[in-house]
Amino acid sequence: MPYDQKRINGPESTTPYSIYVDLNIKPVKSTIKSELQTRKNSRKHNEFRKMFIKLGVVSQAKGSAYIEMGQTKVICSAFDPREIPNRANYKTQGELYCKFKFANFSCCKRKGHQQNSEEQQYSQIMQRALEPAVCRHEFPNFQVDVYALVLDNGGSALGVAIMAASLALANASVPMFGIVTTVTAGIYDDLVILDPTDQEEQLCMTIMRKNKPVNHGIVMQAMLPQHDQISEFFLIGSMNLKCINSSIETLNKAGNEVYPTLQQSLTKSIKKMFKKRKEEDIEK
Repeated sequence: MPYDQKRINGPESTTPYSIYVDLNIKPVKSTIKSELQTRKNSRKHNEFRKMFIKLGVVSQAKGSAYIEMGQTKVICSAFDPREIPNRANYKTQGELYCKFKFANFSCCKRKGHQQNSEEQQYSQIMQRALEPAVCRHEFPNFQVDVYALVLDNGGSALGVAIMAASLALANASVPMFGIVTTVTAGIYDDLVILDPTDQEEQLCMTIMRKNKPVNHGIVMQAMLPQHDQISEFFLIGSMNLKCINSSIETLNKAGNEVYPTLQQSLTKSIKKMFKKRKEEDIEK
Protein backbone atom coordinates (compact mmCIF):
# COMPACT_ATOMS: atom_id res chain seq x y z
CA MET A 1 0.00 0.00 0.00
CA PRO A 2 1.49 3.42 -0.96
CA TYR A 3 2.46 5.80 1.82
CA ASP A 4 -0.13 8.55 2.36
CA GLN A 5 1.62 11.92 2.66
CA LYS A 6 -1.59 13.92 3.17
CA ARG A 7 -2.43 12.53 6.58
CA ILE A 8 -0.70 12.60 9.94
CA ASN A 9 0.49 9.02 10.15
CA GLY A 10 0.59 7.41 13.55
CA PRO A 11 2.08 4.03 14.43
CA GLU A 12 0.92 1.09 12.34
CA SER A 13 -0.22 -0.82 15.40
CA THR A 14 -0.58 -0.07 19.10
CA THR A 15 -0.89 -2.51 21.98
CA PRO A 16 -2.04 -1.50 25.48
CA TYR A 17 -0.23 -3.00 28.43
CA SER A 18 -3.51 -4.35 29.88
CA ILE A 19 -3.61 -7.30 27.45
CA TYR A 20 -0.44 -8.73 29.00
CA VAL A 21 -2.18 -9.31 32.34
CA ASP A 22 -2.12 -13.06 32.90
CA LEU A 23 -5.46 -14.31 34.19
CA ASN A 24 -4.00 -17.73 35.02
CA ILE A 25 -1.83 -16.47 37.89
CA LYS A 26 -4.71 -16.70 40.37
CA PRO A 27 -4.13 -19.85 42.40
CA VAL A 28 -7.67 -20.80 43.33
CA LYS A 29 -10.75 -21.45 41.25
CA SER A 30 -13.00 -19.68 43.76
CA THR A 31 -11.30 -16.37 42.89
CA ILE A 32 -12.60 -16.52 39.32
CA LYS A 33 -16.05 -17.66 40.44
CA SER A 34 -16.26 -14.80 42.91
CA GLU A 35 -15.38 -12.33 40.16
CA LEU A 36 -18.06 -13.81 37.90
CA GLN A 37 -20.66 -13.82 40.67
CA THR A 38 -20.19 -10.13 41.51
CA ARG A 39 -21.06 -8.58 38.15
CA LYS A 40 -20.85 -4.90 37.35
CA ASN A 41 -23.91 -2.69 38.00
CA SER A 42 -25.22 -5.42 40.35
CA ARG A 43 -26.40 -7.44 37.37
CA LYS A 44 -27.83 -10.90 38.02
CA HIS A 45 -26.58 -13.96 36.16
CA ASN A 46 -29.72 -14.17 34.02
CA GLU A 47 -29.99 -10.42 33.43
CA PHE A 48 -29.13 -8.60 30.19
CA ARG A 49 -27.46 -5.25 29.84
CA LYS A 50 -29.64 -2.31 28.85
CA MET A 51 -30.36 -2.28 25.12
CA PHE A 52 -30.73 0.69 22.78
CA ILE A 53 -31.94 0.14 19.21
CA LYS A 54 -32.30 2.58 16.33
CA LEU A 55 -33.21 1.73 12.73
CA GLY A 56 -32.51 3.60 9.53
CA VAL A 57 -29.25 5.19 10.69
CA VAL A 58 -27.34 4.74 7.39
CA SER A 59 -28.87 6.80 4.59
CA GLN A 60 -26.83 5.13 1.80
CA ALA A 61 -28.12 1.64 2.69
CA LYS A 62 -31.55 0.22 1.93
CA GLY A 63 -31.91 -0.79 5.59
CA SER A 64 -29.75 -0.35 8.67
CA ALA A 65 -29.78 -0.87 12.42
CA TYR A 66 -27.70 0.28 15.37
CA ILE A 67 -27.68 -1.60 18.69
CA GLU A 68 -26.03 -0.77 21.98
CA MET A 69 -25.80 -3.31 24.77
CA GLY A 70 -23.72 -1.85 27.57
CA GLN A 71 -20.33 -0.99 26.07
CA THR A 72 -20.96 -3.09 22.96
CA LYS A 73 -21.92 -0.95 19.96
CA VAL A 74 -22.68 -2.45 16.55
CA ILE A 75 -23.99 -0.88 13.33
CA CYS A 76 -25.27 -2.99 10.45
CA SER A 77 -26.31 -2.16 6.87
CA ALA A 78 -28.30 -4.18 4.33
CA PHE A 79 -28.52 -3.40 0.61
CA ASP A 80 -30.88 -4.17 -2.27
CA PRO A 81 -30.66 -7.57 -3.96
CA ARG A 82 -28.22 -7.65 -6.87
CA GLU A 83 -27.23 -10.29 -9.39
CA ILE A 84 -24.73 -12.85 -8.12
CA PRO A 85 -21.38 -11.96 -9.70
CA ASN A 86 -19.55 -14.54 -11.84
CA ARG A 87 -22.43 -17.00 -11.70
CA ALA A 88 -23.06 -19.01 -14.87
CA ASN A 89 -25.77 -21.37 -13.58
CA TYR A 90 -29.22 -20.19 -12.54
CA LYS A 91 -29.98 -20.57 -8.82
CA THR A 92 -33.53 -20.91 -7.52
CA GLN A 93 -32.44 -19.74 -4.05
CA GLY A 94 -31.00 -16.31 -3.43
CA GLU A 95 -27.84 -15.85 -1.42
CA LEU A 96 -26.71 -13.79 1.55
CA TYR A 97 -23.30 -12.19 1.64
CA CYS A 98 -22.35 -11.27 5.22
CA LYS A 99 -19.24 -9.42 6.30
CA PHE A 100 -18.37 -9.00 9.99
CA LYS A 101 -15.65 -6.54 10.94
CA PHE A 102 -14.23 -5.06 14.11
CA ALA A 103 -13.40 -1.38 13.82
CA ASN A 104 -9.70 -0.60 14.24
CA PHE A 105 -10.36 1.07 17.59
CA SER A 106 -13.04 -1.30 18.90
CA CYS A 107 -10.85 -3.73 20.87
CA CYS A 108 -7.98 -3.49 23.35
CA LYS A 109 -5.61 -4.74 20.67
CA ARG A 110 -5.89 -2.62 17.55
CA LYS A 111 -7.44 -4.43 14.57
CA GLY A 112 -6.17 -4.23 11.00
CA HIS A 113 -8.03 -2.97 7.95
CA GLN A 114 -8.31 -6.43 6.41
CA GLN A 115 -10.42 -9.24 7.84
CA ASN A 116 -8.51 -11.70 9.99
CA SER A 117 -9.41 -15.37 10.48
CA GLU A 118 -11.66 -14.64 13.47
CA GLU A 119 -13.69 -12.04 11.57
CA GLN A 120 -14.03 -14.37 8.57
CA GLN A 121 -15.31 -17.11 10.87
CA TYR A 122 -17.81 -14.71 12.45
CA SER A 123 -18.99 -13.70 8.96
CA GLN A 124 -19.78 -17.32 8.14
CA ILE A 125 -21.58 -17.81 11.46
CA MET A 126 -23.66 -14.70 10.85
CA GLN A 127 -24.57 -15.94 7.38
CA ARG A 128 -25.66 -19.35 8.68
CA ALA A 129 -27.72 -17.69 11.44
CA LEU A 130 -29.58 -15.39 9.04
CA GLU A 131 -30.20 -17.71 6.08
CA PRO A 132 -33.08 -19.69 7.71
CA ALA A 133 -34.87 -16.40 8.49
CA VAL A 134 -34.75 -14.94 4.96
CA CYS A 135 -37.18 -15.98 2.20
CA ARG A 136 -34.43 -16.63 -0.31
CA HIS A 137 -36.86 -18.15 -2.81
CA GLU A 138 -38.31 -14.66 -3.32
CA PHE A 139 -35.17 -13.38 -5.08
CA PRO A 140 -33.69 -16.27 -7.13
CA ASN A 141 -30.26 -15.74 -8.68
CA PHE A 142 -29.83 -12.57 -6.60
CA GLN A 143 -27.68 -11.72 -3.61
CA VAL A 144 -28.31 -9.51 -0.57
CA ASP A 145 -25.27 -7.88 1.02
CA VAL A 146 -25.12 -7.40 4.80
CA TYR A 147 -22.27 -5.57 6.55
CA ALA A 148 -21.79 -5.50 10.33
CA LEU A 149 -19.26 -3.18 11.96
CA VAL A 150 -18.43 -3.40 15.67
CA LEU A 151 -17.67 0.12 16.90
CA ASP A 152 -16.93 -0.91 20.47
CA ASN A 153 -16.43 -4.48 21.66
CA GLY A 154 -17.70 -4.72 25.21
CA GLY A 155 -18.52 -8.43 25.01
CA SER A 156 -21.05 -10.62 23.12
CA ALA A 157 -20.31 -8.67 19.92
CA LEU A 158 -21.20 -11.48 17.50
CA GLY A 159 -24.65 -12.01 19.03
CA VAL A 160 -25.42 -8.29 18.95
CA ALA A 161 -24.25 -8.11 15.32
CA ILE A 162 -26.59 -10.94 14.26
CA MET A 163 -29.58 -9.20 15.88
CA ALA A 164 -28.62 -5.90 14.23
CA ALA A 165 -28.30 -7.65 10.86
CA SER A 166 -31.72 -9.23 11.28
CA LEU A 167 -33.30 -5.83 12.01
CA ALA A 168 -31.40 -4.24 9.11
CA LEU A 169 -32.78 -6.85 6.70
CA ALA A 170 -36.31 -6.24 7.98
CA ASN A 171 -35.76 -2.48 7.69
CA ALA A 172 -34.63 -3.02 4.08
CA SER A 173 -37.98 -4.73 3.32
CA VAL A 174 -36.27 -8.05 2.57
CA PRO A 175 -38.90 -10.83 2.85
CA MET A 176 -38.30 -12.79 6.07
CA PHE A 177 -39.88 -15.59 8.05
CA GLY A 178 -39.11 -13.79 11.32
CA ILE A 179 -36.60 -11.86 13.39
CA VAL A 180 -33.49 -13.63 14.63
CA THR A 181 -32.72 -13.25 18.34
CA THR A 182 -29.27 -14.14 19.65
CA VAL A 183 -28.19 -14.85 23.21
CA THR A 184 -24.63 -15.34 24.43
CA ALA A 185 -23.73 -17.09 27.69
CA GLY A 186 -20.47 -17.52 29.54
CA ILE A 187 -19.98 -20.80 31.41
CA TYR A 188 -17.51 -21.60 34.16
CA ASP A 189 -17.99 -24.87 36.07
CA ASP A 190 -21.65 -24.82 37.23
CA LEU A 191 -22.08 -21.05 36.75
CA VAL A 192 -23.94 -19.73 33.66
CA ILE A 193 -24.00 -15.96 33.05
CA LEU A 194 -25.98 -14.36 30.23
CA ASP A 195 -24.72 -11.52 28.06
CA PRO A 196 -21.10 -11.59 29.31
CA THR A 197 -18.81 -8.59 28.97
CA ASP A 198 -15.37 -8.85 27.36
CA GLN A 199 -13.71 -9.31 30.77
CA GLU A 200 -16.21 -12.02 31.75
CA GLU A 201 -15.55 -13.78 28.44
CA GLN A 202 -11.83 -13.86 29.22
CA LEU A 203 -12.52 -15.28 32.69
CA CYS A 204 -14.82 -17.97 31.27
CA MET A 205 -12.07 -19.06 28.87
CA THR A 206 -9.54 -19.44 31.72
CA ILE A 207 -8.62 -22.94 32.96
CA MET A 208 -7.64 -23.07 36.63
CA ARG A 209 -8.05 -26.65 37.80
CA LYS A 210 -5.62 -29.10 36.19
CA ASN A 211 -6.41 -32.36 37.99
CA LYS A 212 -10.14 -32.27 37.14
CA PRO A 213 -11.81 -31.02 33.92
CA VAL A 214 -13.92 -27.89 34.39
CA ASN A 215 -16.73 -26.77 32.10
CA HIS A 216 -15.70 -23.44 30.67
CA GLY A 217 -16.28 -21.41 27.52
CA ILE A 218 -18.68 -19.22 25.56
CA VAL A 219 -21.96 -20.39 24.00
CA MET A 220 -23.96 -18.39 21.44
CA GLN A 221 -27.35 -19.39 20.10
CA ALA A 222 -29.38 -17.72 17.34
CA MET A 223 -33.03 -18.66 17.07
CA LEU A 224 -36.40 -17.79 15.55
CA PRO A 225 -38.68 -17.55 18.62
CA GLN A 226 -41.88 -17.24 16.56
CA HIS A 227 -41.15 -20.65 14.97
CA ASP A 228 -39.33 -22.15 17.96
CA GLN A 229 -36.34 -23.02 15.77
CA ILE A 230 -32.59 -22.70 16.34
CA SER A 231 -30.80 -21.26 13.31
CA GLU A 232 -27.21 -21.38 14.63
CA PHE A 233 -25.32 -22.72 17.65
CA PHE A 234 -21.70 -21.73 18.31
CA LEU A 235 -19.49 -22.95 21.14
CA ILE A 236 -15.95 -22.14 22.23
CA GLY A 237 -14.33 -23.98 25.14
CA SER A 238 -14.76 -27.38 26.75
CA MET A 239 -18.11 -28.61 28.15
CA ASN A 240 -19.77 -31.93 28.76
CA LEU A 241 -23.13 -32.90 27.27
CA LYS A 242 -25.08 -32.23 30.47
CA CYS A 243 -23.74 -28.69 30.68
CA ILE A 244 -24.58 -28.01 27.01
CA ASN A 245 -28.16 -29.26 27.42
CA SER A 246 -28.77 -27.09 30.48
CA SER A 247 -27.26 -24.05 28.74
CA ILE A 248 -29.54 -24.55 25.71
CA GLU A 249 -32.61 -24.45 27.96
CA THR A 250 -31.36 -21.21 29.52
CA LEU A 251 -30.64 -19.69 26.10
CA ASN A 252 -34.08 -20.66 24.75
CA LYS A 253 -35.80 -18.90 27.65
CA ALA A 254 -33.60 -15.82 27.30
CA GLY A 255 -34.18 -15.64 23.53
CA ASN A 256 -37.94 -15.48 24.05
CA GLU A 257 -37.43 -12.60 26.47
CA VAL A 258 -35.35 -10.57 24.01
CA TYR A 259 -37.73 -11.04 21.07
CA PRO A 260 -40.44 -8.51 22.17
CA THR A 261 -37.80 -5.76 22.41
CA LEU A 262 -36.67 -6.31 18.80
CA GLN A 263 -40.25 -6.60 17.61
CA GLN A 264 -41.23 -3.37 19.34
CA SER A 265 -38.33 -1.42 17.80
CA LEU A 266 -39.27 -2.65 14.33
CA THR A 267 -42.92 -1.74 14.87
CA LYS A 268 -41.99 1.78 15.99
CA SER A 269 -39.84 2.32 12.89
CA ILE A 270 -42.69 1.22 10.60
CA LYS A 271 -45.17 3.54 12.34
CA LYS A 272 -42.68 6.40 12.05
CA MET A 273 -42.23 5.71 8.34
CA PHE A 274 -46.00 5.70 7.66
CA LYS A 275 -46.42 8.90 9.66
CA LYS A 276 -43.69 10.61 7.64
CA ARG A 277 -45.24 9.52 4.33
CA LYS A 278 -48.65 10.73 5.45
CA GLU A 279 -47.23 14.15 6.30
CA GLU A 280 -45.54 14.32 2.87
CA ASP A 281 -48.83 13.46 1.14
CA ILE A 282 -50.64 16.19 3.10
CA GLU A 283 -48.03 18.77 2.07
CA LYS A 284 -48.49 17.81 -1.61
